[in-house]
Amino acid sequence: MTLLQIENLSLSILGLKILSDVRFDVDRGEVVGVIGESGSGKSMTALSIMQLLPHGTDAAGSIRLDGEELMTKTEKQMCAVRGADVGMVFQEPMTALNPVKTIGDQVAETVMIHRGANHREALSIARETLNRVGLPEERFPLTRYPHELSGGQRQRVVIAMAIALRPKLLIADEPTTALDVTTQAQILTLLKRLVDEDGMGLILVTHDLAVVADIADRIVIMKSGEVVEAGPAVELFRAMQHPYSKALMAATSHHPVRNAPKVALDAVPVLEVKEVVREYALPRRSLFAKAGAFRAVNEVSFKIHKGENVGLVGESGCGKSTLTRAILALEGTQAGEIRVGGELVTTKAGASAAARRKMQVVFQDPYGSFNPRHKVRRLVTEPFYLMGRDAPTGSVLEARIAEALENVGLQARDANKYIHEFSGGQRQRVAIARALITHPSLIVLDEAVSALDVSIRAQVLDLLADLSDHLDLSYLFISHDLSVVRAITDRVLVMRAGKIVEAGETETVFSNPQHEYTRQLLAATPDLEAALKRREIAAA
Repeated sequence: MTLLQIENLSLSILGLKILSDVRFDVDRGEVVGVIGESGSGKSMTALSIMQLLPHGTDAAGSIRLDGEELMTKTEKQMCAVRGADVGMVFQEPMTALNPVKTIGDQVAETVMIHRGANHREALSIARETLNRVGLPEERFPLTRYPHELSGGQRQRVVIAMAIALRPKLLIADEPTTALDVTTQAQILTLLKRLVDEDGMGLILVTHDLAVVADIADRIVIMKSGEVVEAGPAVELFRAMQHPYSKALMAATSHHPVRNAPKVALDAVPVLEVKEVVREYALPRRSLFAKAGAFRAVNEVSFKIHKGENVGLVGESGCGKSTLTRAILALEGTQAGEIRVGGELVTTKAGASAAARRKMQVVFQDPYGSFNPRHKVRRLVTEPFYLMGRDAPTGSVLEARIAEALENVGLQARDANKYIHEFSGGQRQRVAIARALITHPSLIVLDEAVSALDVSIRAQVLDLLADLSDHLDLSYLFISHDLSVVRAITDRVLVMRAGKIVEAGETETVFSNPQHEYTRQLLAATPDLEAALKRREIAAA
């Protein structure tokens, strides 16, 4: 039986058209995947169901939940619907949670508001709900705070808040984008189990086709505020009709064309990490007890040669980011050596300016890594501050800015724009231009494409491959997305609990993993073709 019906939904904000004639249904116990790139209208459709729209919105059409029209309800009436009949899970769990309230109180809040239950009754329901989402009482008491949990555990708390009253419909907006592959697989399995247990409908909003291939019953593909294609998941994937759908499909499995690097093993490595140890002091258990230490990086060693791309993969908490900070000389180490181009980075005085100039970094969030008040001209030249009096000026500086921007596919005149004038993919190109401007030998790419849509991700990967080939650049590519690492790197390092547990040529490690942990990571990685084959076999 149909639970949610969206018909002829059109929406504009201050005259700007956002949605046009959107229509699809969700049945009880059904998972509907809504797919599209940024700006396609996915999230605005989800927010329309919740009636959480910005001021200046003009909406028309019909949204019926269990036969009841939502578009004509007042804000007071919608407050009774949100949380009770419709729950929502957002992309970033830390921003969806209140950092000064315990997880028990945050889940209980929904129950107290909608059921009028007292605090004790609400906490009892909160405890039961947290158990359901895989946070048992013995390990996760109600008194825990969000900062004491991992990313996946926080997302489970957000899901618990959304399902505490067993709603008819659950909307999950990019619920796994920021999570590593094994945690992502666990969250998707959890969502599917809750749908089966409660018989609720689930709208799973994502830009990644592989994420929904395993669990979605039907797929809705959106572009520019319109539904361009919809249908049963397996049938739609096997016989896509719209050019946009086909382009998304191709971008999902895109592999950049790369030339094999000519590695000179006798030359000085671009990066050499030798027996590096990084520890953090733990709080004393009592006044006279000896302070303990947590070893985040445990005797890690590897080399990167000129023109070589090396991937570093592992789950959250494995030590990837800690090792990266040590390589960039942002944190000290307790033992071992890190050398960039033969120059020692791990010194008591910190890395020299010369060593820092040889390496640059590109972060995950291109917008968050820039000062929005400055023009691109100033943003991309920030690394020149490392050069002091040796920094270029005048016409030489202008030439370097133009060179860096043109190398990443932008134009020299883009230097006069502000960062908000660019799309997400263009912002990441500006970030890469900033990393290139000092002509470094090593660029650290920290989840540099994980926040991008699949087609933009394919473009950025092509750009990175081209730059590596033409400029003999070396990359340390840190990512939880193993499909991206497989597409762009020559060698891969698998990290777990502060140690490198497996290393080798990328294709060899992926096709014939030796360590059990590597096999677990590969098994958890979303694979569109494998998921479709599993479902076809199950259906047969």
